[in-house]
Amino acid sequence: MRHRLWQVAMLLLGAMLLGTVGLSVGSWYGGRGAVPLSADRPQKVAAELLPGTEPNGGVSVRGYRYGVFLAADDFGSAYTEFHYGYRPDCTLSEQVRRNAVARGWQDLRRVPGEACDGWRAEADGLLVTLTHRATGSTLRVAPAAPDRFLAVTLVGGLLGAAAGAALFGLVARRRPPVRRLVRTLVVVALLPGAVLTWSDLLTDGFAEPVWPIWRSSAGLLLPVSLVLLLVLLLAAWIVLTRQQKPTGPATGAAAAVRG
Repeated sequence: MRHRLWQVAMLLLGAMLLGTVGLSVGSWYGGRGAVPLSADRPQKVAAELLPGTEPNGGVSVRGYRYGVFLAADDFGSAYTEFHYGYRPDCTLSEQVRRNAVARGWQDLRRVPGEACDGWRAEADGLLVTLTHRATGSTLRVAPAAPDRFLAVTLVGGLLGAAAGAALFGLVARRRPPVRRLVRTLVVVALLPGAVLTWSDLLTDGFAEPVWPIWRSSAGLLLPVSLVLLLVLLLAAWIVLTRQQKPTGPATGAAAAVRG
């Protein structure tokens, strides 16, 4: 029974590790084709949703995560924020909601805030979010996720999980040294990235791209995995050599029997 539970645990571990990789790859592929954020489009959107209201500041940010610059058409590649006042102005929420409805913006939803609820809406490949914090109100304009984004992300995660379970199931049929070698390599190579990925997902969901985690960590994890592979192969060779080499007393006893 214990052996059976151990096998199931290994299958789940493989599914989780490679499923996380597949999820990240799916989020990258599904996020390709997002509408690039032009230099003047955010100002036009802000004037459209909040006419007659001038921001007291703003910032444009290019997509950069875990040491990786995102392409212009990657989801999460860039955004522009406009700041209104130094205290939350809850009257802006009604203006954004009314103007978004009047101009045909879609997927209008409430956004919880510290002082009062804001709004988010989508149109023409852009996502606009109004939030209220103690330091003021902020309107963020960013590329919206492509229509296929969530579906491709989930498919990538499912395919990765199936591949991980199949790999660990196949490895379970091999001899113990091979099983331990492959499992150790997979866990060492993928577990740090999987932990960072799920930490990001639990914090921001899919609002921020998670695939740069794997690209930035590849330069470190690859040489570590190669060194670990050499160490494990050397250890396995030593163990097998000692198992095949007959001991002195055993050799003498065998000779006595033959005599």
